Amino acid sequence: MASKTYNVGVIGYGFSAKIFHIPFVEQVPELKLYAVVQRTPKADDDAEKDHPGVKAYRTTDELVQDAAVDVVIVTTAPDSHFTLVKQALESGKHVVCEKPFTPTYEEAEELVALAEKQGKLLAVYQNRRWDADFVTLSKLVKNGSLGRISEFETHFDRHRPEEPSADAHKWKNKVIPGGSAIYDLGTHLLDQAVHLLGLPQRVTGFIGSARAQNTSGFEDSFTVLLHYANGTLVTAKATVVSPEEEQLRFWVRGEKGSFKKYYLDIQEDQLKAGVKPTDNGYGREPSERYGTLTTVEGGKPVKEVVPTVEPPTYTEYYRKLVRALNGEGDLPASGAEAAQVIRLIELARESSAAGKTVEV
Repeated sequence: MASKTYNVGVIGYGFSAKIFHIPFVEQVPELKLYAVVQRTPKADDDAEKDHPGVKAYRTTDELVQDAAVDVVIVTTAPDSHFTLVKQALESGKHVVCEKPFTPTYEEAEELVALAEKQGKLLAVYQNRRWDADFVTLSKLVKNGSLGRISEFETHFDRHRPEEPSADAHKWKNKVIPGGSAIYDLGTHLLDQAVHLLGLPQRVTGFIGSARAQNTSGFEDSFTVLLHYANGTLVTAKATVVSPEEEQLRFWVRGEKGSFKKYYLDIQEDQLKAGVKPTDNGYGREPSERYGTLTTVEGGKPVKEVVPTVEPPTYTEYYRKLVRALNGEGDLPASGAEAAQVIRLIELARESSAAGKTVEV
């Protein structure tokens, strides 16, 4: 029996659509890039020219009214996610929403309930579950190499101390609902932690700006502590003042071992540089960037290099989505899971404002 093909409609034709979604949709045979909503195409930025045969719509209304569209991918700024996801679900479409899911937990829960009512799948693009470094770390945690986890540090640090220009990265440096570093980068770090360790009992947040000059009030940095019932402490952190040649990514310490890893996963930089998911070497980390595992033997610490695993790459997100559409497995990252991450962000902000730890 031939596999079903699902027609995909993408809302938005910016960085997210071009770099993180369309290249991976095109790698999955059961998915067909069918339509793109692009409000104002230009001579050098035109979805129809870039993808011959794809339907080009100027409005979301046109896309969701097309009965041939099975799955809608929302790639616009976060303050538009609630409205667009709701419209797509009410039109009978399955939906993939770019992260951050929604600015508020209340909105996220409403969309999750609507998807259930409509009998449609609602996924959120937490693609960094398929970062090779996180997959490597997950393997070490699950196979017991580290023992019970005492401290789990996860970083997304950069050195960008100057205030960005008003148009830099458009929404990502503007004060909007669902904006700020904790919504942009924090959703990845918190999702990975919760995906691996579950929900914490308490949250402590420190959210603000590390830049000396910050005329907009944009929250460019955060530190969030997740306190677990078994004593595990997660530190999720991102800052823009970190003048390091090698930025720390993970430092996870357990009773049996410690794993330390520098550098971000290589996929995003490769995609920005024009490397395609099918190119040789895509997603494969050079050996000089491998992490290290330290264990105790005979009362002494012994360190070894841990090769980063062969990456499943972000294509696996869409492979898993197809399996879920076929009723053969769970979503790659469900709306309900993403809603819990938004809830943790709200609690971290509440904690930061009040100067105290809050219960989940």
